[in-house]
Amino acid sequence: MKDTLIAQAPVSLTDGAIKQLTRIMEEKSVPEDHGVRIGVKGGGCSGFTYILGFDMQKENDEEFEIKGMRVFMNKAHAIYLLGMEVDFLDGLNNRGFTFNNPNATDTCGCGTSFSA
Repeated sequence: MKDTLIAQAPVSLTDGAIKQLTRIMEEKSVPEDHGVRIGVKGGGCSGFTYILGFDMQKENDEEFEIKGMRVFMNKAHAIYLLGMEVDFLDGLNNRGFTFNNPNATDTCGCGTSFSA
């Protein structure tokens, strides 16, 4: 595995997302060698589902630092996620991570599935 750090990340994390991810990492005692994995997988009602979780770096990953947070992304996923913003909403009607993806041509009602 390479330990390359790319200067410009293809995705962005809002301050709210960083705050919530940091809180979860501390509460769940996520090991220091883990980072945030952002990606896609086949499935969901629109074709692709977003991946957001904690993981170790894998062979085909690129590593980015976003506002002090280590982020891993499979190189093949960048085409689907370029320019995407991950946010965390904490309101009365909506609570959770949201994905604002300019590459999505269609999304489902739950906001976690898309087609490109």
